[in-house]
Amino acid sequence: MIVLGIDPGIANTGYGIVLSVGSKLQALEFGVIETRPRAAPEMRLAEIHRDVGELIARFEADAVALEDLYFGANVVSAMAVGQARGVVLLAAGQQGVPVRAYTPQQVKAAVCGSGRADKQQVANMAARLLGLAAPPRPDHAADALAVAVCEANRAPLADAIAEAVL
Repeated sequence: MIVLGIDPGIANTGYGIVLSVGSKLQALEFGVIETRPRAAPEMRLAEIHRDVGELIARFEADAVALEDLYFGANVVSAMAVGQARGVVLLAAGQQGVPVRAYTPQQVKAAVCGSGRADKQQVANMAARLLGLAAPPRPDHAADALAVAVCEANRAPLADAIAEAVL
């Protein structure tokens, strides 16, 4: 199974591609889609949509895992993240790829065993789980890999439950 993990943002959208075979996980690629700060919002969103669509197609992703929106004190920032999430959902939907969303606490718990882990702990554990020599950088890419690991580990159980309910 190939999972595209996404840490959405209008300025920086982190992505991580993880291959899951049995209990073995491997990072295939990770990075950040950076948009120009002075570009119009619609152009920034179009760029994120295009690049995510290309990642899904190039890696033939089986699933997209997306970090859920975190509402902090900054409503404007939350709205921009929501818009970025929307274009990621659209890119996946256009290619028929299922999407699951996870809260930051679910991701941290899946990767570190605690929903209160800090960013450095998440990056360190993502590196360990994926056999990387060093923690992935920047933080947005590390978070995206952690989201992909969360999906890779939870998908079999979630699929079995969904099948049993039917």
